Amino acid sequence: MPRFLLFAIVFIEGFCSLGAEVIALRQIIPHMGSSIVVTAPTIGFFLLALALGYHAGAKVDSGYLAVVARNFLIAAALTGVGLSGVAVDRIFALLNPSGLAYLFFVAGVVCPIAWLLGQTVPILTNLLHHERVGEASGQALYWSTLGSFLGSLSLSLLVMQWLGVSAAVALSALLLVTGYVLLSPRRGWAAATTGLAVGALTFVANAWLRPEIETAYASYLVVPVKYDGAINGRAFKNNSSVASLIDDAEPPHYARYIRHIRSLLLDDLAFRDRQILVLGAGGFTLSHREPSNHYTYVDIDPAVRGIAEKHFLRETARGDFIADDARRFVIRTEQRFAAAIVDVYGSHSSIPGHLVTREFWQATRRVLEADGLLIANLILDSALATPYSRNLLATIESVYGRCAVEVLQKKQVLANAVVTCRNGPTPEPASLFVDERNSADFDLARSR
Repeated sequence: MPRFLLFAIVFIEGFCSLGAEVIALRQIIPHMGSSIVVTAPTIGFFLLALALGYHAGAKVDSGYLAVVARNFLIAAALTGVGLSGVAVDRIFALLNPSGLAYLFFVAGVVCPIAWLLGQTVPILTNLLHHERVGEASGQALYWSTLGSFLGSLSLSLLVMQWLGVSAAVALSALLLVTGYVLLSPRRGWAAATTGLAVGALTFVANAWLRPEIETAYASYLVVPVKYDGAINGRAFKNNSSVASLIDDAEPPHYARYIRHIRSLLLDDLAFRDRQILVLGAGGFTLSHREPSNHYTYVDIDPAVRGIAEKHFLRETARGDFIADDARRFVIRTEQRFAAAIVDVYGSHSSIPGHLVTREFWQATRRVLEADGLLIANLILDSALATPYSRNLLATIESVYGRCAVEVLQKKQVLANAVVTCRNGPTPEPASLFVDERNSADFDLARSR
């Protein structure tokens, strides 16, 4: 086999191996979130499987092309079907708890792909025996790493952005099938037929069975729903979780927490002609048919507004839209707002980790007017008793002082908790009233 063709095979291996890792990290976001405790083990297991693949490839002493061709074919099937959105959804739907499904997905899909493709470089280096060992391995690693670099960038920044995650899965599978056909000892129709079969499975799994609208950041779907008072109700789903509700009634019915926040702004505070910041666009229902104030939405996904307008609202969303990370926006913007609504869920009950820290809540204060209002929609246990609930609320109040917390669905295990805080001076540390030294009367007097 010509050298350039061998290096092309190695390039495909690098492109698709790291591409599989990028795709896997994206596919588990709806089910596990994107926190460091999920991404770090996923990367770690992938690298372990890759190392074991290097070790296994070093032991192969014959039939080099046939072994790599077989590995490429199996990896193509695992990529095209196993990494498809419908397969990942089924794994997490059938296996509970989610941690078990995660381990099954990583051990049964992600690691085998890494192990199979990791064998490529040590095996094909044997075919470069006419060169120095160091030169042969160096050239092979160069093309493999170059493929990994271009695969990670092109799949995440180009293919997923413009064509969706399913297109990234299909492209990776197609490249592996191409490598199989080039390497297969069964030249001609036999190899082509096998490759076409894997391609057909990839198409079915990623195009026919997956109705979602996919971007690099999320999978969106609009589905019909029934709820009290709704006429032709529909839900806007973000990463398999309901993000917004709307219907054709006059006036439309929205999600309960949206109705609560609208009532707070329009009725309780009587906001008119004020600037409202919304971090996390959802379905753009907060400003829907609400002309009293001006709304600025910030969401990391640049495609979300067009998707919501076309498939969910079925009309133009009211307000401005800025595609940016919420934390970066509140740090850099020079605008000031009468209220900032934080609704930054990437999936059900999962807030990105950098948007719950004290530093983030401190940054939100700088975008508020002197007496501005922070309103955060949080999905917490309805008793507010878990460590996550208590620590998140304590983090917010360490910045804003005492905030109002209203749990909207008190009978449910998980509920919307709307946290309302006033901007103002840095709060003093709290002290307890005890019988030995009770300062209640003094504190009451100086508070008036």
